[in-house]
Amino acid sequence: MQIVIAGADEDGLGAALSDIEADVHAVDVANRPGLEEAGIHEADVYLLTEMRQATSIAVAKDLNPDVRVVIYADGSLPDFASRQADLVVDPDLLSPEAVAEEL
Repeated sequence: MQIVIAGADEDGLGAALSDIEADVHAVDVANRPGLEEAGIHEADVYLLTEMRQATSIAVAKDLNPDVRVVIYADGSLPDFASRQADLVVDPDLLSPEAVAEEL
């Protein structure tokens, strides 16, 4: 499974995904060039860890319409982005290991 993870990974979700042998590519700023460089075209999952980068969901879906969008962050997802998100998880409710296993 190929995963592009965007944002600060303060909870260690990227490491948990690597532990289950997922192919993880990280990008700090989720703009079009960054997502393309991280391999969004081939990704199975786009994992966002910062709500403030929610506008990147539309970019990721434009580049790869079939990518599953997973949000692993606290706070509220803006309405415009919530329609494109497949799953929103609060880090206070599920551990990185539990999310990695479910993906």
